[in-house]
Amino acid sequence: MDNKHKAGIAGQEAAEKFLQSKGYEVLARNYRIKTGEIDLVLKDGMYIVFVEVKFRTSTKYGLPREAVGYTKQQRIINTALHYLTHHKLTENDIRFDVVEVLMERGKLYASHIENAF
Repeated sequence: MDNKHKAGIAGQEAAEKFLQSKGYEVLARNYRIKTGEIDLVLKDGMYIVFVEVKFRTSTKYGLPREAVGYTKQQRIINTALHYLTHHKLTENDIRFDVVEVLMERGKLYASHIENAF
């Protein structure tokens, strides 16, 4: 496992802990089908929340959230529809959030964008 992959895992774990501290319940991690993946699936009150986690070690190329473009959003939406159907949750309210995790001077900082798309 290379350093970039290890850092990504650390970022996702930080995002998960951050959301759990806000009262979110984890339903799934790295939900994957052929056409896409969702980093975290959580429950927040009446919402099923699909979360894309973006980790960066600098903002040299922009904020992490800027890496969640239209094509990525469509893959997440399609994967979420599969998750909802497969788990018989199609009647639930849903939301798509982004958590950006930035590492600066060895510290992780998380920012949660609700209803990101």
